[in-house]
Amino acid sequence: MQDFSREELVALFDLKYRGDGTLGSDPARRLRFDYFNPDDHYEALVRRVVTSDSRWLDVGCGRDLFPSNRALAKELSQRCALLVGVDPDVTIEENPFVHQRVRGMVQDLPEDSRFDLVTLRMVAEHVTDPGALLATLSRMVVPGGLLVIYTINRWSPVPLVTALTPFSWHQPIKRVLWRTEEKDTFPTSYKMNTRHELLQLCAAAGFNEDGFWHLDDCRSLQRFRLLNIMELGLRKILHGLGSRYPENCLLGVYRRRA
Repeated sequence: MQDFSREELVALFDLKYRGDGTLGSDPARRLRFDYFNPDDHYEALVRRVVTSDSRWLDVGCGRDLFPSNRALAKELSQRCALLVGVDPDVTIEENPFVHQRVRGMVQDLPEDSRFDLVTLRMVAEHVTDPGALLATLSRMVVPGGLLVIYTINRWSPVPLVTALTPFSWHQPIKRVLWRTEEKDTFPTSYKMNTRHELLQLCAAAGFNEDGFWHLDDCRSLQRFRLLNIMELGLRKILHGLGSRYPENCLLGVYRRRA
């Protein structure tokens, strides 16, 4: 799968941040540094692959398809042929974009369910039995269909700290950094959060890697203007030296083998 063009990301950026004709201070700052965050890339990719014929399953969708891009959620919900959301959490009842809601696990879907697109947005880090999940998805994805996994890189600084921190501390820290609500905080297991793990697990389930990206994540201190400028500046320096920014997310596309 082709890499992201700047034009593609800017088009997504405009839809997402210029809906009312203005650009907020945080997006404007990122644009000055020519930085598009991991969510921007994921949303641009899904926008690329959803067509009018798409039968789309969003796993772990919760209350929204794209928490910070309701305009795109509405656009793609109206574009695709079918959009099924599955999530065991009660927040799925608040999702206005899915055509069908299934409050439960993927295994609770009818056995004859078939999809040509399955997305997992920030879900893989919570999966405790990735082999079983992918085996189930393998039966549901038609040959040539796509599985898109967007998740945390377990070797990034924040996940490493999270893995060593008691779960009871996660929500207070997330509330300070990102204003996250308690009902959106879940236990993590990090069993499919490296490229190698994803390659092995997906290959065993009948999927070939069709595209993969490490996406720089300069959002840890986004609420704090000066600290965020330092994050973005460090990223720019590291890229100039040919190095990857240490905090990053994973975005993988896997195609179902015939």
